[in-house]
Amino acid sequence: MIAGNGRFPVLALETARRAGDEVVVVAIKEEASPEVEQLADRCYWISLGQLSRLIEILKEESITEVMMAGQVKHASIFSSIRPDWKLVKLLAGLKQKNTDALIGGVAQILADEGIRLADSTLLLKPLLAGVGVLSKRKPSTEEERDIAYGRKIANALAGVDVGQSVAICGGACVAVEAMEGTDAMLDRAASLVNGKALCLVKVSRRRKHLLFDVPVAGPATIEAMQKAGATALAIDAGRTLLLDRDAMLARANELGIAIVGCEPLP
Repeated sequence: MIAGNGRFPVLALETARRAGDEVVVVAIKEEASPEVEQLADRCYWISLGQLSRLIEILKEESITEVMMAGQVKHASIFSSIRPDWKLVKLLAGLKQKNTDALIGGVAQILADEGIRLADSTLLLKPLLAGVGVLSKRKPSTEEERDIAYGRKIANALAGVDVGQSVAICGGACVAVEAMEGTDAMLDRAASLVNGKALCLVKVSRRRKHLLFDVPVAGPATIEAMQKAGATALAIDAGRTLLLDRDAMLARANELGIAIVGCEPLP
């Protein structure tokens, strides 16, 4: 497992331990929680730019299949992190530096070394969102209209690999997500609507696989929504992981936030 940030890799490792599976973790120093080391059979820590070292570790461990779990902030690529020669070569050959291009390029390099990417949700299928209203409160008529509008915009953005989330208020798109992430996008949206309620719409990339960049939502999402004054959340069913699902739904119900799983658009 290549472990990024958030609860995703921790929950996947806990599931693997319960199943008796042996998991070797390569943890990203700038992203992963120290908790992953306690749950892994063996754990190696590397910096984000060390693509060559990643391949060395996988080869030393005779690993032929690897799962990406957890987010790596896209903006980190443009920070002070120093890429090694292999990553420099990859970046130089990319016409675009969006998520699909970046991780797709890494996936191809791994494939050339005989290492394939596994489905990121492999260990957490029960946490994928279902279709329909998941919270006690269903969206209001106005929220349903905002969700329908937001899904059109979010899917258009996801189709060109810009972001996965939008914030809608009263039939207007207030903010779209890019590199800053969902929480920062919500903060920006809240600053523009003068206390009016927002709807958060999160979609998956329009690709057939779930190898990387799988949308996630969890208790932290609900807290960010409360802070921003967002009252409804729409997600793609079957393609969005609900981390700490019970706690997330309990908190949403406590706050009166509506959550709905929607059939992904083709």
